[in-house]
Amino acid sequence: MKLIITEKPSVAMDFAKVLKLNTTRKNGYIEDKDWIITWCYGHLITMSYPEVYDEKLKFWRLDTLPFIPKEWKYEVISGGIQAKQFEIIKNLLQREDVTEIYNAGDSGREGEYIQRLVFMMAKPNPNAKMKRVWIDSQTEDEIQRGIKEAKDLKEYDSLSDSAYLRAKEDYLIGINFSRLLSIIFGKRIAKDINEEKVSISVGRVMTCVLGMVVSREREIRNFVKTKYYKIIGNFGKTEETSLKAEWKVTETSKLYNSNLLYNENGFKTEDNAKKFILSLKDKKAIITELKKSKQKENAPLLFNLAEIQNECTKVFKIKPDETLEVIQELYEKKLVTYPRTDARVLSTAIAKEIGKNLNGLYKNFKDEEINEYISKMINEKYSTNLIKTKYVNDSKITDHYAIIPTGQGFENYDKLSDLKKNVYKLIVKRFIAIFYPPAEYNKVNLSIDVEGETFTSSGKVCIKQGYLEVLKNRLKEDEEKDLKAFTDLKKGMEINVINYETKDSETSPPSRYNSGGMVLAMENAGKLIEDETLREQIKGAGIGTSATRGEIIKKLERIQYIQINPKTQIITPTEKGEAIYDVVNKSIPDMLNPDLTASWEKGLDLVAKKEIKPEIFMEKLEKYINSKINKLVLK
Repeated sequence: MKLIITEKPSVAMDFAKVLKLNTTRKNGYIEDKDWIITWCYGHLITMSYPEVYDEKLKFWRLDTLPFIPKEWKYEVISGGIQAKQFEIIKNLLQREDVTEIYNAGDSGREGEYIQRLVFMMAKPNPNAKMKRVWIDSQTEDEIQRGIKEAKDLKEYDSLSDSAYLRAKEDYLIGINFSRLLSIIFGKRIAKDINEEKVSISVGRVMTCVLGMVVSREREIRNFVKTKYYKIIGNFGKTEETSLKAEWKVTETSKLYNSNLLYNENGFKTEDNAKKFILSLKDKKAIITELKKSKQKENAPLLFNLAEIQNECTKVFKIKPDETLEVIQELYEKKLVTYPRTDARVLSTAIAKEIGKNLNGLYKNFKDEEINEYISKMINEKYSTNLIKTKYVNDSKITDHYAIIPTGQGFENYDKLSDLKKNVYKLIVKRFIAIFYPPAEYNKVNLSIDVEGETFTSSGKVCIKQGYLEVLKNRLKEDEEKDLKAFTDLKKGMEINVINYETKDSETSPPSRYNSGGMVLAMENAGKLIEDETLREQIKGAGIGTSATRGEIIKKLERIQYIQINPKTQIITPTEKGEAIYDVVNKSIPDMLNPDLTASWEKGLDLVAKKEIKPEIFMEKLEKYINSKINKLVLK
């Protein structure tokens, strides 16, 4: 017999249908002539609390820290459905007639961990071959391929090592530092925030994210706006056809390096700005530069989880964990590919077969708007050969490629809620856009010289929408200027000065994070960069993983360290959150450092890639915990 273990009952049903099994359930599993399929309910096994090792550890005392077990203890989650299902899986795994066992858990680090814990506790039939099914979607073809090409489970041992280490790291840092800081600072914080008792919760990723929120809030709180004054020149024959150009200091300016200026294009006082305008009276204005060019802009890269979470926060005002729930359901309904991915590109192998996804959408997705977009692709003969484009890059894919529609699963579409349908269409549009030609713009850059003083202006008009036809919300009309004012102008010609005027400006504080923006900031080790091209260029690991970031934000809100505005999704710290931040900043400040937190994640990634041994990672972790506790206890 061949035994398959999936992560959820719904996934087990999909496997059963693909294998054409009799899908009548027995008690927690399906059995047919050659196959048995069973399932977990997410995590069935958990790490034991310290008091299981020693009852005295139930009480939080400094002399019991650090707590670092030599041999780790695990236990089945007691009560409820998990314990019952574990016993069913255990009995199936130990059956002597089971000759092959397929781990068909979620294709990621956490999915690997869930199943490995079950294997560790259940002790499967030692004579059975252990295999790993690794799939990118729940479609019939992909499930068949996953079973057929299942590899020896040992090939995923390094991923398993990384998963165990991640859990141990979170456990050790959480247990030790939460107890340590609660013992030393708990009473003081309770008094400061007028609570009877405070238990300080510290986490490897969670505390770092709290630090980002509090730091940003204090930056905003302490920000003092500074007013400054720009100079705007109005040039041309008449007000109707005039163009506005902004003054900017250059080396030829009489104000170069002057202390009258606040910055390169602004004066500290309005009086000095007006005096400067008077100095330009009756001076000739000559066009010194006039560049006309065409600019092309390609569609953005495909969605990974962080990008779609950020987009859904902006568009639908939902939290990242809600977005993941929606896309997970779309994945389980066979509509999209695996959601917990960091990649924004496709693999070469998938790119070669991409016609299947497009054909499936065109033939089976009954959506007028999407069908129009694909019909235009067909009529205009847009290329679907992606191989040499920026959308295909094997080197930027680790476990899974970007989130795209499978072109299947439409029998489930009508039953979806409006939100889920809208999120699905968002993914479909981002996918279709990559086949469309680039958007094209006419651009003009102009420089005007007025006795050594430089005024600049630019204009931009979209002349071909290209992919913007699909992603209409990306067309920022306020950035586009009418280019009529630049008509008939030539380099070297004199241009009339209509007037000069001052324009009040002021510095602005940094923006608060919203929940989707926070996920992006976590992905990029704390650097919140709106420009997606720049985001792509950032190297290195982020804070947490695509699978956990939304949950971290959710937990911080649940334990009341942060609050999230339900309408805007803007994140602010609570009084308690700021008090916890101050304690951590005083005692273990590097826990707030995004780069350090990201480096731990990078270490786990290196373990998964077999570039460092698990023992080395564990040694460093133990050394770190010991040093921090010793430093605080000995103070």
